[in-house]
Amino acid sequence: MSLTATVATFLFVPESPVRAPGRINWLGAGLMSGWLVTGLLAISYAPTWGWGNPSVLGLFGASAVLLVIWAISESRSSSPLVDMKMMRIPAVWSTNLAALLFGFGMFAMFIVLPQFTQTPTHVGYGFGASVTASGLYLAPFAVTMMVFAPMTGRLSLLVGSKMVLVMGSLFAALSYLVLALAHSEEWVVYLATGLLGIGIALGFASMTNLIIEAVPAEQTGVATGMNTNIRNIGAALGSGIATSLVISTLLPDGYPKEEGYVLAFVVSGAGLVVAALVALLIPGRADESVVLREPHPALTAEAEAVVGAIAVGPEDLV
Repeated sequence: MSLTATVATFLFVPESPVRAPGRINWLGAGLMSGWLVTGLLAISYAPTWGWGNPSVLGLFGASAVLLVIWAISESRSSSPLVDMKMMRIPAVWSTNLAALLFGFGMFAMFIVLPQFTQTPTHVGYGFGASVTASGLYLAPFAVTMMVFAPMTGRLSLLVGSKMVLVMGSLFAALSYLVLALAHSEEWVVYLATGLLGIGIALGFASMTNLIIEAVPAEQTGVATGMNTNIRNIGAALGSGIATSLVISTLLPDGYPKEEGYVLAFVVSGAGLVVAALVALLIPGRADESVVLREPHPALTAEAEAVVGAIAVGPEDLV
């Protein structure tokens, strides 16, 4: 699949006319890799080693130190990997914070739910599903995501990307609410995974739009890449915490108690509700006057008119 995507990108994706001058910042790349690796290792091993384990705490400490050194290095570099001034733009940092919380909430579904459905029914919950069948419980997620993803552009024009992110976060939170309240019937699980697909379709597209709207064209690659990194950090943290909650209480036969799964669903849903609240803090275009004051030379006259109309507001475009 990756090879097919690579060939398709080479053949069909047009090249961007925007070129950003500069050189590769190897020190910044190395430091960034360092704090990401140490932090994600700590999160990955914490559920089994314990969050207070000296090795886990040491990895977290190393990650924090490397993060500070990286930020100082980037702020002083003539060719930073990530422009720290860009990261301080209100629309950027608030979208990144929402992305962290969105990732925190969404990923537990893929880690916790398959284990829940594979639990034998004699335990008192679960469906005794095989590994293959437990994956099929996530099929509605793929279907609804495929259906709703193409709609995000039109929704963004109608209500704005910020509100689309709020809607996506709430749809995803609703999926966990459904599971927390009722999880004894298979159709409920299908409903929950379908709702999560809607939420992620709306959330992913809107976060990308918000970042692109907030930064200059030559910084969109770095800005969207950092947003994805931050979302993945949240996903790792969310899955680690959800796993810890599930395995924190065990029955005599070694299976987790049902309450552990419910608590994991509640915590993940709460993270998504907070993501929706943070999304409400994201400034709109009018709040930061983010419009194309200087038309990019790569834009045609017709494209300039369309972009300008969208920057003013969807009602003017209509």
